[in-house]
Amino acid sequence: MAELTPMMRQYLEIKKEYQDTILMFRLGDFYEMFFEDAKTASRELELVLTGKDCGQEERAPMCGVPFHSVDSYIARLVSRGYKVAICEQTEDPATAKGIVKREVIRVLTPGTVIESNMLDEGKNNFLCSIWMNDLSAGVCFADVSTGEVSLTQIDSKSVANKLVNEIGKFMPSEIRYNSEVITNDKIREFITHRVECTADEIDEDRISFDYCRDIITNHFKKSLTELQIEESKEAVLALGATIDYLTEVQKSGLDNIREIDFYSESQFMKIDFSSRRNLELTETMRNRERRGTLLWVLDKTKSAMGKRLLRSWIEKPLINLTKITKRHNAVAELYSDTMLLENEIDSISDITDMERLLARVIYETANAKELRSLLNAIRLLPQIKGGLAECKASLIRDIYNDIDLLEDIGTLIDTSIKEDPPFSVREGGMINDGFNAELDELRDIVQNGKGYIAAIQEKEMERTGIKKLKIGYNRVFGYFIEVPNSFKELVPEEYIRKQTLANCERYITQELKELESKVLGAQERIVKLEYEIFVQVRSKVADELYRIQKTAQAVATIDALCSFAKVALQNNYTCPTMTDTDELTIKDGRHPVVEKMMKDSPFVPNDTTLDCRDNRCAIITGPNMAGKSTYMRQVALIVLMAQCGSFVPASSATIGLVDSIFTRVGASDDLASGQSTFMVEMSEVASILNNATKNSLLIFDEIGRGTSTFDGMSIARAVLEYSANPKKLGAKTLFATHYHELTELEELIDGTKNYNIAVKKRGDDITFLRRIVRGGADGSYGIEVAKLAGVPNTVVNRAKEILTELESQDGVTVIRKVVEKEPEDMQMSFGSAQSNEIVDKLKMLDVNTLTPIEALQKLYELKLDADKI
Repeated sequence: MAELTPMMRQYLEIKKEYQDTILMFRLGDFYEMFFEDAKTASRELELVLTGKDCGQEERAPMCGVPFHSVDSYIARLVSRGYKVAICEQTEDPATAKGIVKREVIRVLTPGTVIESNMLDEGKNNFLCSIWMNDLSAGVCFADVSTGEVSLTQIDSKSVANKLVNEIGKFMPSEIRYNSEVITNDKIREFITHRVECTADEIDEDRISFDYCRDIITNHFKKSLTELQIEESKEAVLALGATIDYLTEVQKSGLDNIREIDFYSESQFMKIDFSSRRNLELTETMRNRERRGTLLWVLDKTKSAMGKRLLRSWIEKPLINLTKITKRHNAVAELYSDTMLLENEIDSISDITDMERLLARVIYETANAKELRSLLNAIRLLPQIKGGLAECKASLIRDIYNDIDLLEDIGTLIDTSIKEDPPFSVREGGMINDGFNAELDELRDIVQNGKGYIAAIQEKEMERTGIKKLKIGYNRVFGYFIEVPNSFKELVPEEYIRKQTLANCERYITQELKELESKVLGAQERIVKLEYEIFVQVRSKVADELYRIQKTAQAVATIDALCSFAKVALQNNYTCPTMTDTDELTIKDGRHPVVEKMMKDSPFVPNDTTLDCRDNRCAIITGPNMAGKSTYMRQVALIVLMAQCGSFVPASSATIGLVDSIFTRVGASDDLASGQSTFMVEMSEVASILNNATKNSLLIFDEIGRGTSTFDGMSIARAVLEYSANPKKLGAKTLFATHYHELTELEELIDGTKNYNIAVKKRGDDITFLRRIVRGGADGSYGIEVAKLAGVPNTVVNRAKEILTELESQDGVTVIRKVVEKEPEDMQMSFGSAQSNEIVDKLKMLDVNTLTPIEALQKLYELKLDADKI
């Protein structure tokens, strides 16, 4: 077999170390890919697949992309879940002996990119590392583009459920895990079908507790005790695996990762993955869009940093009363001073993404244009800070103190970097005149080289008295002084003879050779010197990491607070009263998203009263489409908004802290994991009952409808009894149902109240009034809703006939189960079919919606029916 070419041997040796990546191999002005990498890149990037002689009989499959446009190709590969290794030439081909040295300078993966064109500016890009042992798991989420690291330890019998919820909260772009994680069916299904991100197994032979302890302490310069993670073994392993992986792919220090947010689930409101989806916090259930979500309503931020922070506030509502109140007070001050609010919004509007710019500075990938972008942000800081000088809210005072004007950094960038520098840092043209004396001299030489030569010639003629002395140039000797033979006796001693011709002699001087080296190498030296100066400037900016990060976080915070205040003004929100009691009272509450989506009609507000005493459970009945689900979601969202620090859509609200929100809303098969609608429903119900506390808010929408009527009704009642019973759970609960028999529980279970959605019926037509009123519904109006939905009249009419037959059959009874079995003589029994009809008609009447004339007419009709019995 023929021997491989030296270049191909070099390629294969490097590829051996990066087998799970697409290796982009620098060859001149192109990045080339070979063999399977070439086939993959050709398919994904729609590149022409060619071949290259590699010393073998068959040509190696090959495709490539130009070096100046590689970023867009890398972005496409990374967005599709591929890892890309960048292999650069590490020496100058012009001076290299033999094959040019090459090495991988960086590996780009979905969870570790820092390039702005590969990131969503309003969303963190998390890498997740999981280490699981039995009933414990450590989980680390790191966003290398901003320097954020969140770490937690889960110790629980339901570790899989809690792990899934944590992953669902952060929704990482890349997950790395130890082998035990993937053996858990629930976690594996969730990662595969819900998160849809790149997932790889950690090399467990490489990772040990001692190894992780060492790399963590070396990186953070603190012991595990100082980091407060010494007792959390799995968390240490997850964090260590994260630092190890990031170091491996970034090929440089991780200086922007300076702090760890080691949190416990008790620090934030618990919202499981199902509830996040049901409440549509950041994406809609149907199309996974931003429009139509709570984030869409609340996000009026002007900076990328503010967008990410506000999103994290929505995803992680607080349960600390002091912190919530601080946010509310800050929003209130901005809300009450519209001039201050508008000025701050205007000031923030043009600010660039300082956090991600700083990350690129730290990882030495920022160019001169990005340093100027950082300068533009710094120039806005005095205006942003100045506007807050007179504010009284403690959170705004903290922001004011945290904003560093960074004047020294701004001055450095402004004096060193040209106003409109090129994109490339390797071609010169980016350093200002006057910043570096050597650079100024070189530029002067390039621009005025001939003038320097003429000046030396004039000086030497005058000094030596040789009137015909001249300076010439050739490629052999470079610059030289030519003296005619008739003037040889005037040649100074310091002249060095280089060549004798028939009529003259040629000399060189030390000054002339120095000028020659400057003139001939000036342009090349300018490019190198500019890059050296730029790297020094960038390094000095990186040294101020802490100050810039702290300022960026402060700007993000005021941006998010301004967004809350702006939305509150635009939508007529009110500041909720927060307490540490169990009271939940909302006056004229509105659904924040639905009211924004409605254009042709006003949203009908509703009141809510819940607590853990007389109003633990609200049973809500009424027809489909009447607004039960909207009302219950509205209550949940108002509570969540309040604990995020936002004002709420209501005329007033008193909200006792809620430790978690659980929802069981809607119906959908989980085809990916082979679960039916009913199985999904029961799994979610089980999770709620196993994880809720008396301080939780529970939303149940039509439990039990995925099975037979009696089974469904039994399950619904059992769930309701368990939720309402203070000895078992006793949580605040909104329970919507079509099982009207459950309304009898108001008389049987303390703390249970009936509510219904008011409906007005005229003949066969119904009107939804959208009002929540006390009492059970007088009917389901299923046939009327079918008519509204456009079901053909023949079907609707036939449905009425069948309903009449069913209702008139002997033996149809109302199932009424009580807490303790009642004597038979207490059971309600109806006589004839005619009396049943009268009772049914009475039940269907809504006396609140009848006019006096309509009431008299109905009474007359009922009297005629009664006379017939």
